[in-house]
Amino acid sequence: MIDAMGSKYLQIQNVAQTFKTAKGDFPALREINLNVAKGEFVSLIGHSGCGKSTLLNLIAGLTMPTQGTLICANREIAGPGPERAVVFQNHSLLPWLTCFENVYLGVERVFGHSSVVDRRVKESKTELIDRTNAALEMVGLSHAAQKRPGEISGGMKQRVGIARALAMQPQVLLMDEPFGALDALTRAKLQDELLAIVANTKSTVVMVTHDVDEAVLLSDKIVMMTNGPAATIGEVLGIRLPRPRSRISLADNTDYLGYRKAVIDFLYTRQAHVEKT
Repeated sequence: MIDAMGSKYLQIQNVAQTFKTAKGDFPALREINLNVAKGEFVSLIGHSGCGKSTLLNLIAGLTMPTQGTLICANREIAGPGPERAVVFQNHSLLPWLTCFENVYLGVERVFGHSSVVDRRVKESKTELIDRTNAALEMVGLSHAAQKRPGEISGGMKQRVGIARALAMQPQVLLMDEPFGALDALTRAKLQDELLAIVANTKSTVVMVTHDVDEAVLLSDKIVMMTNGPAATIGEVLGIRLPRPRSRISLADNTDYLGYRKAVIDFLYTRQAHVEKT
């Protein structure tokens, strides 16, 4: 048995995904093999339609693979679970609830009930409230706890979504282009906040992104996907930049620039060449 605390905390073994469509079978993914270590930050990057979100949904247990197996902490992924929390590009907040209530709803579902599976003991209402407040404080939104989504900015809404995910203390945080709809300055601010949060929580993160700079800044490993259909992993690039990281100090760092060039070369030179041939 592989130690869940080791380098194979999340395992994706020979996974393929085919969808039934009106025009017949559509092979989205093929032969996906990937190991993610505990506490590792992994970015999935590639052109639109390469199956990044499909792979993330498989890890989340929102869909089941046509072929292969996904394992998290030595347990096969057979559906959604509180040990895997998802932050979507759309914050998915309930507009009639306050920021506090949106986070509390998830906390209550996870910690308001006992569980034999993961030996979780039901928490009191006071403990649930404290857990919710702590999550909002972690993302700097204590002052907006009683505001509704319509009363706050897009960046703040996304922070509420992150707080909701973190409040459930997931073993794996899954993020599907969480900053994709934000302006450049807000995006940069939330990237920096995410760096601090991950350093504090030691979370294992798998994030879908189209942004090369975001991937290099945040990641320990960048998984570069080939173009679809039947997309697969084309290359895995380890990012060996010291932490904590600062976007300012990395701006002219030769290693950073080298990693950035390697990703751009894969996406815009090698994959473009494959398309032409």
